[in-house]
Amino acid sequence: MAENSGKPLTYKEAGVDVAAGDAFVDRIKPLVKRTSRPEVLGGLGGFGGLFRLASDRYRDPVLVAGTDGVGTKLRLAIELDRHDSVGVDLVAMCVNDLIVCGAEPLFFLDYLATGKLDPERASAVVAGIVHGCEAAGCALLGGETAEMPGMYAGADYDLAGFAVGVVERDGLIDGSRADAGDVLIGLPSSGVHSNGFSLVRRLLQDTGTALDAPFGDTTLGEALLTPTRIYVAAVRALLEAVDVRALAHITGGGLPGNLPRSLPEGLGAELERGAWPRPPILDWIQEQGAISEAEMLATFNAGLGMVAVVPEAQAEAALDALHAAGETGYRVGRLTTDAEERVRLHD
Repeated sequence: MAENSGKPLTYKEAGVDVAAGDAFVDRIKPLVKRTSRPEVLGGLGGFGGLFRLASDRYRDPVLVAGTDGVGTKLRLAIELDRHDSVGVDLVAMCVNDLIVCGAEPLFFLDYLATGKLDPERASAVVAGIVHGCEAAGCALLGGETAEMPGMYAGADYDLAGFAVGVVERDGLIDGSRADAGDVLIGLPSSGVHSNGFSLVRRLLQDTGTALDAPFGDTTLGEALLTPTRIYVAAVRALLEAVDVRALAHITGGGLPGNLPRSLPEGLGAELERGAWPRPPILDWIQEQGAISEAEMLATFNAGLGMVAVVPEAQAEAALDALHAAGETGYRVGRLTTDAEERVRLHD
């Protein structure tokens, strides 16, 4: 076996700069501090994040946890060298799942893995995560930045997020009380959100469309990178105003794949086509790719990022509560006992 005849090897020469990682943590501490809540103990940099669950605030608390990533939307962020919005996506994909259970998001942790740490790029990602945490009202309690040369090439990186929330046990929303005749209230999406980007990227490749191509008042790349909406404040306003019987976060699988997850067996959802607007970017994707309506519905969110189920008698109150919270809501359909097709659209 040949011996190393050069200078002694170091971890830095192998591709991992520990000092740069420490400097990065110091750089983001002021950002992370913006998300602190009274329950947070200690600061960033410990071996674990500490969060005190106040015993005098809850009667029978249930912790709800969720994890997710951003998917291949990251590839567009890397190609455009635009990294602030994907941090919002990361938080949104996690906390929107928590609020579906009725849980208040408490804290969030992130994981960023890259071949070589770029402090400016990583700081932009964390700034987006902070923005998302502020919108969700949760603390960025900690995270991990892993520098792994040989695993990621060039500017490539990946993200994962982890969120924990709390709800009183008798306040859990599991869809079991949903009934035929209940009304579906839809909350609009901001665009593609964070699902279906493998299809989007294939479309861009097949058509040769550049990300800097004009699209309305912006570019196609910027329209595609529009971050996932965070629905925590809007849903909490709904929960305080009306009897929310079920909630569905519309992510991968679209309306057909997500609405049935929130409904008991024997019930189906009947949606009125045209009852809500669809973002222009989704129309563009369908037209450019000659994608069938069934494929669009099963891959993208169809313009709805969250759907709530409320009693018919409280539908108008639900819309009023959303309006008062600065949110737009649409009456998009109702539940039926015709469950042969769990989700059906009609004109």
